Amino acid sequence: MSAVSASSIRREEGVARLDGRPLDKVRALQWTLYRCAKQEPERQFHALYGHVHRMDVLWRAWSVVCTNRGAPGVDGVTVDAVAASGVDVFLQDLAERLRTYTYRPSVLRRVQIPKPGRPGEFRPLSIPTVADRVVMTAAKMVLEPVFEAGFTEASYGFRPKRSAIDACDAVRVAANKGREWVFEADIRDCFGTIGHDALVAQLARRVADRSMLKLVRSWLRMGVLEGGVTSPTGAGTPQGSPISPLLANVALHVLDEAWQGEGRRLGVLVRYCDDFVVLSPTRQRAEQAQQLAARVLGQLGMRLHPEKSGITCLTRGGQGFEFLGFHHRKVESWKWRGRFYLYRWPSRRALKVLRDKVRVATLRSRTERPVAAVVAELNPVLRGWAGYFRKGNSARKFVAVDQYVHERLAIFTSSKHGLSGRNWAARYNYGWISRLGVFRLSGKWHGATVHAQR
Repeated sequence: MSAVSASSIRREEGVARLDGRPLDKVRALQWTLYRCAKQEPERQFHALYGHVHRMDVLWRAWSVVCTNRGAPGVDGVTVDAVAASGVDVFLQDLAERLRTYTYRPSVLRRVQIPKPGRPGEFRPLSIPTVADRVVMTAAKMVLEPVFEAGFTEASYGFRPKRSAIDACDAVRVAANKGREWVFEADIRDCFGTIGHDALVAQLARRVADRSMLKLVRSWLRMGVLEGGVTSPTGAGTPQGSPISPLLANVALHVLDEAWQGEGRRLGVLVRYCDDFVVLSPTRQRAEQAQQLAARVLGQLGMRLHPEKSGITCLTRGGQGFEFLGFHHRKVESWKWRGRFYLYRWPSRRALKVLRDKVRVATLRSRTERPVAAVVAELNPVLRGWAGYFRKGNSARKFVAVDQYVHERLAIFTSSKHGLSGRNWAARYNYGWISRLGVFRLSGKWHGATVHAQR
């Protein structure tokens, strides 16, 4: 970054919000970086590394890491242990190591976590140490505004003020405008196959700071500890680190750019990190979109999953597709017969994941627990699930979930008291479930408009 930019950052430290209050220095830094990147799309930034080891940036990064908690890395140090020993000393040491270029990331601790709704399948999760998570978060705070300024409207995942629901609304708008053919894409092991050289090349388009690029490359080459054996990482980004979603978006921005040019005539791209669909007016264009996506992803070292990627026809509700936990399908309007509009509701997999959690909490082998404790365990799960799926056409699914929860609690309570059957008609009826304080999903949904607002 030039001296002019550095002085503009210092001036921005006193800039005010819309409500008149001054921005804090970290937000002022981010706003200035974003503004400079937005005004000069071809500009490269030369002095970003120095902002990573600023104490105010590290303190903000620590607050994010502390809020997210997370498991310890290979050193076994937890967030609570750092807080107990003194956060200021911890951050001062990190800043000094970054300033003197003696910071070296530790290897990642690899754990396998089961994929929800997919028995027998596991997702590898790489856990950095608390110190590495703080530095990664600080670097993300500095890099994100630079790249956020260039990201396109097609990208929704892990971006400020954008969400999965926004992506679903974009799908609804495109489908209701006559794009009946959907190319559903599934990238095989996206986070584990991104080519390091290709990723760094994308970073270098906006970042000319060699120290910053070297720092990011050191995270890509950290190595993984699993079963007592350390193995190198030849490709991919550490899934589970704070900076991985940003790096994935930077890499897949090439795909978004392809749809700004050659792919524009093929259909509308809606991407949520590594999960994306293309809605096209004809099958031929959907097939061409699949070919273009495969070619662009190949440049990054990634491939489409041949069995999980395909083309779906939405005409007159004949077929539907899964995207971001929802099942999307066209349904005939009850008001205007013969017209079909795209609806969405929780997918079978999403329902199965929730039912499994309810079933585990109400197993007959756990009847020693008080019913109130079971309800206290279930309510946050139900509330969070309803909070995500309430914006759609989920009313029937919500009623089905309420009935299932009622049934499982009735069976659990009957077993607890030595009764056979459910007894939910006479003894454990609606009044009983209401007095327990169980969170009810019915009535919590909000129907999406036909042409969702962007």
